[in-house]
Amino acid sequence: MFPLPATLTHREATATLKALQPAFAGAAGESVRLDASALRDFDTSAVAVLLECRRLAHQAGRRLEIDGLPAPLLELARLYGVDGLLGDDTSAAARTDGA
Repeated sequence: MFPLPATLTHREATATLKALQPAFAGAAGESVRLDASALRDFDTSAVAVLLECRRLAHQAGRRLEIDGLPAPLLELARLYGVDGLLGDDTSAAARTDGA
């Protein structure tokens, strides 16, 4: 499992993606799992980073799984119409939380 930082805004987006790239190149198995539970301060760049992670996983022939996605971030993704691209498990978990 690969943790996301507590802050993921435009300022941290490039460095975060660079830090996560080895996860997609070297991950064994069918999926790459990210831990988003530490995310507290984020903007739309966090959504962009997660979508790029999804693209990288797909390119490597793997699934992307995101654990602990904060409901406000999922709502932001929903606002832009891309929540379904962040994974079925993530969307189902947010619905059970009342989001």
